[in-house]
Amino acid sequence: QVSRLAELPPSSCSDDDADAVSLPGDAAEQDPGLWCPVPPKPSTFSRCVRYLAFLWNLLFLLLGLLLLALGVWGLLAKASLPGGERGAPLGSDPMLLFVLGGLGASAVSLAGCLGALRASPCLLRSFLGALLALAGLEVLGGLLVLLARRRLRDGLRDLLLLCLLRYQDDPDLQFLVDEVQRSLQCCGLASYRDWESNAYFNCSAPGAQACGVPASCCQDPLESGSVPNAQCGFGALALGPAAAGAVVHVGGCGTALGAWLR
Repeated sequence: QVSRLAELPPSSCSDDDADAVSLPGDAAEQDPGLWCPVPPKPSTFSRCVRYLAFLWNLLFLLLGLLLLALGVWGLLAKASLPGGERGAPLGSDPMLLFVLGGLGASAVSLAGCLGALRASPCLLRSFLGALLALAGLEVLGGLLVLLARRRLRDGLRDLLLLCLLRYQDDPDLQFLVDEVQRSLQCCGLASYRDWESNAYFNCSAPGAQACGVPASCCQDPLESGSVPNAQCGFGALALGPAAAGAVVHVGGCGTALGAWLR
């Protein structure tokens, strides 16, 4: 048996030498592949799937890094502001959501990239587990929204009213309200008259913003110019619905935001 094993050609397999010596001599002579099996080559379809998965995850990796950079830039930019203009503390800062979302997306996408490129079962299982967990959270969130849609509608109304009241107190909140009103072309909660509940826009306020609305409510904030006019909504609350409709959006954001969310 030893003489017959000595006549076999040398093998490049080094991990299973102990198992190979224990094979019977006749079987080793008849089929050397049993002594050191050659792994099958991946097919063309398998390689295409691997490269497609790598490129797809690379795209989400870049998007995650962009989201992370945006969050870090926002935190650093707000850290350089004076104490009264920073808005919410770090624990409740909206930019922290960008940072956490960017980190999560980058980590999952990186696992998918390396797993597809190196054909690593461990990384691919981690990637698949993260995707299944995310899909489960989405399904659970959808069911909760369907079951508690009335409470969510009431909570959204209360949140919008709170945003109107604290519009001038929080820069993050002010940016969010302006983006909603500008993109949905609406003003206030139910109508533009809701801005009377704000202490700065109320007609009895002593400032220059009295009886006005934010510039994001205006029909044409640029007014045929290149720079937005921050005072385009001043005095809109003193006008009637017809006259105000020519200057600002008179419809509320509650209905428009609900339709957008659906």
